[in-house]
Amino acid sequence: MIIQICVGSSCHLKGSEKIVELFQKAIEQYHLERDITLAGSFCTGKCNRVGVTVQVDDDIYPGVTVEGFNEFFEDKVLKKLREGA
Repeated sequence: MIIQICVGSSCHLKGSEKIVELFQKAIEQYHLERDITLAGSFCTGKCNRVGVTVQVDDDIYPGVTVEGFNEFFEDKVLKKLREGA
């Protein structure tokens, strides 16, 4: 699985650095270092007023926030890995 976090200027101002840190911690916590490649990307053109744009494989999710990170990680990452997608 490839997860790309937008680090463009808009997402940077909305906290992409913190989202990157949360992903790093979650990947380590769940021992997913071999299953997930974490990368930065520049603007995907899916900017949102709130939160950071994250791409999980081919799916783009605008608006990922620190407050909603755990739910996002569970639903869009762990669930997808469990299903073997």
